[in-house]
Amino acid sequence: MRSHLPVSHHGRMEVDTNAAPAVPRSRHRSGFWAVAFAFLIVMAFATLPSPLYGLYRTRDHLSAFVITIVFAIFAAGTIITLLGERFIAARIGRRGAMLAGVATMMVAAGLLAAWKDLPALLVGRFLTGVAIGLAAGVAIPYLIELRLRADPTASAVRAQIIGTSVNVGALGIGPLVAGILAQWATQPLTLSYLLFVALGAVALIGVAPAPETGRPTPRAATENRPAGSRRSVRLPVPAAAATIAAFSSTGLFAGLSGLFLATTFHRPSHALSGATLFLVFSAGVVSQLATTRLRASRVLALGMIFMVVGLVLLVVAVRLSTPSLALFLIGGALIGADAGAVYKGTTGLVLQATPPENRVAMTSALVIAVFVGLSVPVLGAGVALNEGASAPDTVLVFAILVALGVCVSGWALLGRRPAGSD
Repeated sequence: MRSHLPVSHHGRMEVDTNAAPAVPRSRHRSGFWAVAFAFLIVMAFATLPSPLYGLYRTRDHLSAFVITIVFAIFAAGTIITLLGERFIAARIGRRGAMLAGVATMMVAAGLLAAWKDLPALLVGRFLTGVAIGLAAGVAIPYLIELRLRADPTASAVRAQIIGTSVNVGALGIGPLVAGILAQWATQPLTLSYLLFVALGAVALIGVAPAPETGRPTPRAATENRPAGSRRSVRLPVPAAAATIAAFSSTGLFAGLSGLFLATTFHRPSHALSGATLFLVFSAGVVSQLATTRLRASRVLALGMIFMVVGLVLLVVAVRLSTPSLALFLIGGALIGADAGAVYKGTTGLVLQATPPENRVAMTSALVIAVFVGLSVPVLGAGVALNEGASAPDTVLVFAILVALGVCVSGWALLGRRPAGSD
């Protein structure tokens, strides 16, 4: 028998409990935190190598363009996997997808630790993308469902905030850890990856006993669903555009901040490179937590303001006669705050209007938008720099395009939201 909670304007989301076995609520509570930890580890691994690319460039004599290709291969693995996530989750469930994501991340980390040539970096980053796609596509719906199964009277907003905060915040934890190890530890191109193999093993142990909330759907049941539930799930164009534009800025920091710090600001420190990304993505978490009492639409509007101000500071920082590292970091923090706010706002607006059976597909579409944003500008900037464009000019063109994209798509998304929606 199916039971559910209706969508309300107070943060309550419908949850599909069809075929859910009788499981103690304590297992759902412990499973919630185990899944959150696993999601954290996998997402942290996504950006782990960012401060290490300087070491790769020195060791293998790689150009900035080759580094952007490595980043693009990672994004391709993520997007390809997310495109099939709805069908993967239908086959192996939410828990199965999370376990597969963690296991694939461990394989990628082991490969990168053991095989030191450029082909290993390419294969390892592609597998990393696959791991991200497997985990990120189901994590937020899984967390929401575990939360509501543990306490049917609870609001889903807390689970959603934790999920989006982990998604954004973990992207800064990986570079921070790798930057510290690269600066002060021996063999950072081995130790960083072995650490995440160990953390992945802990995550597997935690997720394995977690209850499943989404079971494979028999073919007959799928065919008998109402026509509305069989329609393809499409992310609204303004939501996709706003997410892509917002994460374009953080993508530039993730892919090229180490290069900018070393060349424009003459600060080649690996620890500083990792700390910069930690600052950017942590600001995204802070903006999400600081806006918990605001409507999703207002959070999105604030994110748009943060983005414009941050981009202005970024442009000024690199175009001064003496480039300002302080303005660069402040601008990065505001841009990170924007990414967190826009992601939280779009996720809230979109998932509130999405039936439970379609949430994995919709979440996958949102995460695809995130990784398109994280990868495309890095490729463009890498090509521009490789062709001789200056860093200040590259940042200026990039800032204008992103500011226009965020403002136009954000206002379009706000204009189409249902009346009274959060």
